[in-house]
Amino acid sequence: MAVALIYATSQTLVRMRLAALRHAVRDNARVAFLLGGAFLGLVLAGATIWAAARGDVDVLAVGVWMLGWIVGPLFLGGGDETLKVEYFAMVPLPSRTLAGGLLAAALAGVAPVVSLVALLSLVVIGGQLSVAAALLALPAVLLQLLCFVLASRLAVGLYGVLLRFRVGAVFAGLVNAFILAFAAQGWALIAAFVSTDVKGVIAHAARLAPSGWGLAAVEAAGRGDWLQSIGALLGLALLSAAMFVVWSALLVRRTTAGRVGVRPRRRLVATDPAGAAAAKELRSWTRDLLYGHRVVFSIAYGLLFCLMPLAIGWKGMVPWAGAVGVVMAGAMFANLYGADGSAFWLTLMTPRSARVDVRARQRAFLLVLSPPALVITVLLTWWSGESVWPVVLSVVPALLGGASGLIVLASVFAAVPTTDAHKRSGNTLDSGENEGETMGLVYVMLVLVALTGSPALLVALNWSWWGIPTGLASAVLAWWGFGRLAATRLERRGPELLTLLRHGRTTGRPTSMAGKLERIPQWRRTVAGLCLGFGAIPLVPQAVVPAIFKLNDVNAKSWFLALHVASPWQWPVIAVMALIGLSMYGFGGRTYWRAAKLKPQV
Repeated sequence: MAVALIYATSQTLVRMRLAALRHAVRDNARVAFLLGGAFLGLVLAGATIWAAARGDVDVLAVGVWMLGWIVGPLFLGGGDETLKVEYFAMVPLPSRTLAGGLLAAALAGVAPVVSLVALLSLVVIGGQLSVAAALLALPAVLLQLLCFVLASRLAVGLYGVLLRFRVGAVFAGLVNAFILAFAAQGWALIAAFVSTDVKGVIAHAARLAPSGWGLAAVEAAGRGDWLQSIGALLGLALLSAAMFVVWSALLVRRTTAGRVGVRPRRRLVATDPAGAAAAKELRSWTRDLLYGHRVVFSIAYGLLFCLMPLAIGWKGMVPWAGAVGVVMAGAMFANLYGADGSAFWLTLMTPRSARVDVRARQRAFLLVLSPPALVITVLLTWWSGESVWPVVLSVVPALLGGASGLIVLASVFAAVPTTDAHKRSGNTLDSGENEGETMGLVYVMLVLVALTGSPALLVALNWSWWGIPTGLASAVLAWWGFGRLAATRLERRGPELLTLLRHGRTTGRPTSMAGKLERIPQWRRTVAGLCLGFGAIPLVPQAVVPAIFKLNDVNAKSWFLALHVASPWQWPVIAVMALIGLSMYGFGGRTYWRAAKLKPQV
């Protein structure tokens, strides 16, 4: 009876998942994302199979795929949340029955199919050893894929639990910072890794990890060691069962656990409207765990981004850790009013509160971010021994002032509707249905905040210590000017902002950006989305990183195409890859620029 119920539930949820996928392909942006992700995944899967046919696949390759399943969802809003467990909270189903159905639905997607293709490399390896090993590779592939999916779901569930507690939010911020910093600066660690004997230790550890058990089973079958082979498969099955049980328990907690209580704190006494607004804003920064998570993430990212090149002995980026952290913080807090959601009506209905509220948000940002940014800058500049004191002491204050002005300006002019705080699901990583718009705002803010430090940087590079008063002046001007613009906009267009936050953006209007994009040919919109999404691949890892490797005489080829060709052709290949990347960004940007220039249809 229980098995029949699980089967019926799984069948229903799979049909729901596929129906949602069919509806999703009507959205051009999501089609571009799905097609681009599927294409890139299949290319990597094909490369894995090709390497297996050549005998070059080891446990590290399979481990990378499992790591992608665990890490990827943490940066994509908690993975696929098409079927949220909250939707079924009132359905009288046992927790493990519902978990089984959700697991079956999770397997009905693009990512599992791509991973299944990649894991066919185990069958290729088994076929090279013996017929029995090839046959045993089939259940190994299925169990390994099941382990991938369950590990991904379990990681998201545990991460969501961590974000419910202050210590957990701090830990999650550190983990996210390391992952993103490694994606940008991991080349330094890879170069140091290749030049040492650590690779053998890591390969041995990867063989002991669950990601290597499927390959171990196939290799043992090829040697005729059936005891070890069956033991590895049983280990995968038992591990999958254990992860399923823990995940089902986390699903119950997600739908039944109450909100984390807030301990009584010392009252913040205010005697005027400005003090009251500042107290309210500081309470938001200290009580909302997502605020704390973003602060820790920003500061830790700046540290890790600039400290990773120490692995190859380069200290040039160390003094800039504070500046990088401020730029990232400006991007993370670029949607303050969007995060308020419908609670913004409290501010809107308070007379003459717009200017006071804007200044309070700016002061809270500076009070929280300025001390760690300045302390990190001073200590690391002193430790590095680099003679860049005038430059860093000019740029960091300018960035702080620029970020404090831009976060409120962007929040008012480009607010992105998000889920209200009291309506957040158990998956605290889920940022709602406007995740793409939110990420676009983050990317734009990274550039804008960095630009606010350019006047101080130019003056410091040319006239040394004169950059410090320039940086302070630009900081005050950005804080005051951008804040004034934001407050004026809030006073004049506050009701429209509240409507946007309550009901979302109306995309069907011909005057909106989405409406204008509908007038661009579909093939061009799709290609533009693919170019903007994947233009970084030829530009950064295939052009910038190989160029850095060559300039620093790093002996590591990895997956950098230019380093695999003859020496005279390496720089031309780097130039071609850079041109391809820039052309992709140019095509995508020009498409959206043309759409923005279209006149509204009457």
